[in-house]
Amino acid sequence: MSEQETRKTKIIFFGDSITDMGRNRDENADKIWKYGNGYPIFVASSLYRENPQKYEVLNRGIGGNRSVDLYARIKGDVWNLHPDILSILIGVNDVWHEIDWGNGVGINRFEKVYGMMIEDTVKRLPNVKIVLMEPFILKGENTAGKFNEFQNVYAYAKVIKKLAAQYDLFFLPLQDKFDAAASRFGAEHYLYDGVHPDVAGATLIADAWLELYQTKIKETKAVK
Repeated sequence: MSEQETRKTKIIFFGDSITDMGRNRDENADKIWKYGNGYPIFVASSLYRENPQKYEVLNRGIGGNRSVDLYARIKGDVWNLHPDILSILIGVNDVWHEIDWGNGVGINRFEKVYGMMIEDTVKRLPNVKIVLMEPFILKGENTAGKFNEFQNVYAYAKVIKKLAAQYDLFFLPLQDKFDAAASRFGAEHYLYDGVHPDVAGATLIADAWLELYQTKIKETKAVK
């Protein structure tokens, strides 16, 4: 086989604790622990089941991160690794950290930083396919008491959708899927504290991501 035929498709999931989910960051650790307990391992499981020689999935989530934290570490955790697909999930901490600690990222700054992150990435990696994932919340232990304030996440999600359209990137909506699932079976089964996914929530995210990948991303040759 030629090098092109055998080269793996490298996918990086970049975000906060929703992506991190307890992953082992030691590069010498057993491979399975590097995925964490969230949606990246379910995506990896599905793709590796299809063909383990075809894909390389990397989890680069770090708990507590905001948009500004992603921008600060994007060179080491994304650009230097030359992914074929970059999937970004960020936004809830930009709101949450303001609510609880006064250290959030205002929406105008959020849009500016996120836009810079996209522009700089496309310059560095002109052929990368970028997926912007919608942040989400439900009522739960960490959100119910200040849910009106947490609903600012919806405005940040609109910014992300706008950026996806502006830069012609893939956008993955998730809030409506969580709302529908929660209305049927209860929010606690999907986001155990209103923010972080349980198994059903992580599976919901992975299924949505895989559907987008199989129907739109997979056959696209360059940046969408």
